[in-house]
Amino acid sequence: MKTLRLILLMLLFGMHAASAAEVLEGEATYYSDSLDGNKTASGELYDKNALTAAHRSLPFGTKVRVTYLKSGQSVEVVINDRGPRAKGRIIDLSGAAAKKIGLIDAGHGKVRLEVIEP
Repeated sequence: MKTLRLILLMLLFGMHAASAAEVLEGEATYYSDSLDGNKTASGELYDKNALTAAHRSLPFGTKVRVTYLKSGQSVEVVINDRGPRAKGRIIDLSGAAAKKIGLIDAGHGKVRLEVIEP
């Protein structure tokens, strides 16, 4: 049932499974620095220097490895917010996480998400 739900979500939001339900591929963006200090959906304050991210359905506290396919660089983030709001995107990264994988200049790009710890 959980796998079926994930497949339906992937179809709905334009995500592509790279293998089983633990790995997804799709477009990522990152938070604007102007949002630094705003409250996230989890109640934490957004910190542009922390390795955090927003995802529509993963539980808060889930650890995810995000690999920017263009650079091959990866970062581990913790889900602490809901989003992205932009259609066709699967994750919003903090500024620090985006910088670590080389996503800052492009502003968005294709990534692979791997759930490390639910």
